[in-house]
Amino acid sequence: MKYQPPRYAVRPPAKSAAHHKVVVAGGGLVGLTLALDLARRGIAVVLLDDDDTVSVGSRAICFAKRTLEIYDRLGLGERLLEKGVTWNTGKIFFQEREIYAFNLLPESGHHYPAFVNLQQYHVEEWLVEACIAAGVDLRWKHRVASVANHPDHVTLRIETPMGHYDLTCSWLLACDGARSTIREAMALPFVGRAFRDRFLIADVEMRAPFPSERWFWFDPPFHRGQSVLLHRQADDIWRIDFQLGPEADPEEERKPERVIPRIEAMLGATPFTLDWVSVYTFRCRRLEKFVHGRVVFAGDAAHQVSPFGARGGNGGVQDADNLAWKLAAILDGSGDESLLASYDAERVFAADENILHSTRSTDFISPKSDAIRAYRDATLLLGERFEFARRLVNSGRLSLPAILRASPLNDPASAGWDGAPAPGSPAIDAPVLDHGRRDWLLRHLGGRNFTLMAFAPVADGVRAKLRAHGIETVVIADRGSGDGEASVLVDVEGMVKRRYGGREGGGILFRPDQHVASVMTRIDGDHVCAARDHSLSGGCPAVAEISA
Repeated sequence: MKYQPPRYAVRPPAKSAAHHKVVVAGGGLVGLTLALDLARRGIAVVLLDDDDTVSVGSRAICFAKRTLEIYDRLGLGERLLEKGVTWNTGKIFFQEREIYAFNLLPESGHHYPAFVNLQQYHVEEWLVEACIAAGVDLRWKHRVASVANHPDHVTLRIETPMGHYDLTCSWLLACDGARSTIREAMALPFVGRAFRDRFLIADVEMRAPFPSERWFWFDPPFHRGQSVLLHRQADDIWRIDFQLGPEADPEEERKPERVIPRIEAMLGATPFTLDWVSVYTFRCRRLEKFVHGRVVFAGDAAHQVSPFGARGGNGGVQDADNLAWKLAAILDGSGDESLLASYDAERVFAADENILHSTRSTDFISPKSDAIRAYRDATLLLGERFEFARRLVNSGRLSLPAILRASPLNDPASAGWDGAPAPGSPAIDAPVLDHGRRDWLLRHLGGRNFTLMAFAPVADGVRAKLRAHGIETVVIADRGSGDGEASVLVDVEGMVKRRYGGREGGGILFRPDQHVASVMTRIDGDHVCAARDHSLSGGCPAVAEISA
């Protein structure tokens, strides 16, 4: 059955100008995630969107493990896992043959899989419900018409079907997508590349015998000279991406009489119903900076990549995860405004990493000369037999969180040990026991506060000092040595110590977004507090651009 999107009530314009701490512009995946995260941290948020419903079509469908972990913290992870299609395996085909398969999460002991496929509109609908429950002021068909950026506030003119009104805010978070009206109003240019190749997305409803895997064809017999991508989604919806070439006419190619024969050639006798069609080109580019005074950009409003590799939506959700705790700290007085410079540095670095991988994927998928195509095809054939060639095949390097090794928030006194994560690394999940109940490590790290994970008991006085300083403590213990004690997690399968190289007496300090702030061979309360203060101060007065 074709999805019927909800329609949300449109409120009349405000009668008088009002001031708000935070306004989020854009009710898509990123804006809703950011608004929910801030609301869960006790920040009053107004969200403005120029539509009155969720997105149309599948759009972002591949939710990566790190994004699922973020949504777990926000209370939606299990819902995505239950409704979506779980997959870890991808397969590469060249012409008539399967070249090789790969497993994106070959080890056990993780709560979430490498990816869950789910149509974006389902997630947005759940985010709206969660935002309403959290008290977000949602205003549908309230479009930002103009922006004035002042040293201590932003003034907005808002247009609605029933008239216009003005408001001011301390911070404007621009999550209004690739065609951002805020970016245009501020005349902020993108830097990067635009690609001429056109691609067709077709969502089809069918009961097919294919497994829940990512299948990518180079030069298949049913679509010679081009590429095709197949993904399964929830509700018997399958997404097919056809490469069309740069000369394709978008209006002609999206007509059913053009789309249906392409799908029939691919699927043979399998019956299907066409659900949604779109033709797109893409760009790999970003704003030079994401923070402009009191206006902060996130998601597609800040950066754009190709859909191959699932880096757009996942990167945007990770923008929200990075920004929310920093802005909340600024607003509650525990953090310095220079934290926003660290958002700019960290997420520009992550965007550049995503753009690099997306550009390389596009160049491999769409060779620009016969010589490059011959190299590409030879690499694919070698990949059937040799591991070294498989590392050169690029059908979309799939989304991974950025390791922020050069972040200004990393503790300069961080020591480390063999097997310890580098400062700036995202936390790695593992199974634990909490008061005898099976649980997952990541549910005990970060969130609203910094968290110290200790590999030895922490004295009550030190624990109390850390708590007074806004730092929670969890102790990793072996089975039988700490069962049932407060703030003690039992490393039930030994995976925590293996994944973190657990050093007796050492500790790892995690930021609220679960990135490592410091690794300490010996737990000293003053050092832990100093590392937390270093992060909340923004790391240093002048934050330079991060380099890999």
